[in-house]
Parts: sequence; C-alpha cells; structure tokens
Amino acid sequence: MTSQRHSPLSLLEIAAIVAVMLIWGVNNAAAKVATEFMPPLMVGALRFGIAAACLVWFVRPPFPNWKSLLIIAVVGGPIHYGLIYLAYWLANDVSPVTVATQLWIPLTSLFAFLMLGERLSRGAAVGLVIAFVGVAWMTLDAHALQDWRAILVGALGASAWALTTVIARRTTSIPPLKMQGLLALMAFPTLALGSALFETGQWEAAQTAPPLVWGTLLWAGLVSSVFATSLVFWLVQRREAGRVTPYLLGSPLVSILIGWLWMGDVLTPQIVTGVAIALGGVVTVALAERGLRAGAAKA
Repeated sequence: MTSQRHSPLSLLEIAAIVAVMLIWGVNNAAAKVATEFMPPLMVGALRFGIAAACLVWFVRPPFPNWKSLLIIAVVGGPIHYGLIYLAYWLANDVSPVTVATQLWIPLTSLFAFLMLGERLSRGAAVGLVIAFVGVAWMTLDAHALQDWRAILVGALGASAWALTTVIARRTTSIPPLKMQGLLALMAFPTLALGSALFETGQWEAAQTAPPLVWGTLLWAGLVSSVFATSLVFWLVQRREAGRVTPYLLGSPLVSILIGWLWMGDVLTPQIVTGVAIALGGVVTVALAERGLRAGAAKA
C-alpha cells in the first residue's frame, strides 16, 4: 500500500480526478442556472432532498463526538450551502463568486492556526495574502464590483466551510458518504423551512422551471453530492489526500470557462488577472499544506 501511495497515478486515477474536477466545475454553473429560476433556499432544499434520499442508508450508529458532528452538520450543511446558493442568486456572473468560494482553503489554514494552534507555514501565509489580494483586485473591477454582495456572501460561505473543515480535523474520522448523508439530512429540512419562512413564489417557480433546471438539481444532488464524493473517497483511500486535492482546484477554471462561453460572463483583463492571482494563492496554500502534512507524517 505504501509503495502504491507514492507510485505514479494510474490512468484510472487520473480519469477519476478529471471527472471530479469537471463535475464540481459544472456544478457551480448549475447552481447559477437553478437560482435564475428558483429561490436560492428552495434550490438548496431540493438538492439535498435528492441527496438525502440516496445517502440516508449510510447514516447509522455509531455517532462519536456527537456535539462536534452536530456543529459540522449545521455549519457545513444549511449555513454553508444556504450562503453559497444565495451568492449565486445575487450574482450576475458565475466566475467572481466561484473564485470567492475557493477562499475556504486559505481560510482553513488561518482558522486552524487561530483556533487549534496549528503551525501556519510561511508558504501558507504568503498564499493566504495572495489569495485575498487577488479576490480584492478582481472585485474592484468596474464590472465585477456590481457583484460585490454576491462575492461577499460567497466568501462568508467559504468561511463556514473552512470552519467545518477545522472542526472535522479534531473529530473522530467519519466515512465521507456518512458525513454527506448527515449534511444532507440537516440541510434538507432546514433549508426547506427557511424557504417556507423567507421566500415566496416556490410553487410558481416549480411549475415554470424548464427541464434544464431540474437537470441541474439532479446533477447537484446525485452526480456531485453522491458520485463525485464517492470518487474522492476512493482516491484518498488509494493515495494521500494532499496528493489528490491540489488537482481538484482546477474545478473553478471549468466553471469560469462555462460562464464565459455559454452564460455571458464578462471577463475583463482586471478580472482575469484577479482570478489568476487568487487561484495562484489558493494553490500556494494547498501545496504548502501538503508539504507541512507530509513533513509531520515523516516526523
């Protein structure tokens, strides 16, 4: 197993990485399409209703550290995804929000340093600053500035996921499909209740939504939440997580390309430069974290 973890990636593993990258990239664009026709909390509720129906069978005892699991399920479920779908609903373009949501990676390093006392390497600190500078530069573009509220909400959603990740680091390991099931079972009723209380026109939206919208919901609930998660689980069982996850950072590029080619996104030179700086910072943090964890493992 050790030799396999350090051997070159097989063609099947490369195909799985590419599949996950494409699925998650398409899913970001799908979120924007769905929220064009339906209220954002309704979209989240429908997505996780579909996911919960598939994943409920994986949610069974034991539930160690149940208090931490409850926090993870609440913050990583309805809070995180509610903010993400709200961000896409507020946005005119897919690209800026997608980039803002990637801040969860540097924010995870920052929160782990502040909350858990984990070491923040020089590379991670530099990447953190670069990522935020890139998002700020992108947002200050005259066109992207119109989406400043969506970018801010997307960054808040990224913060919620970063907090979830930090808490999960100190929680007894839970199989990913079981964790996804817990998130779905928490997100579905909470977002449905939120939609009932704070949104209107749900029935009309459901009646008038074109087939494409229902396809995006099936994509999010089945292909992204279930299939892609299973692929990632399979990959990290075969390889060190730090060796796989940096490749998955290509998913925002897929979203940006879809937004530009088919959804009317405007990519000015300043937006493109900001995106490149921000994603460069995110990759820097991911690679620095990988090196740090590898060093800790060897020690």
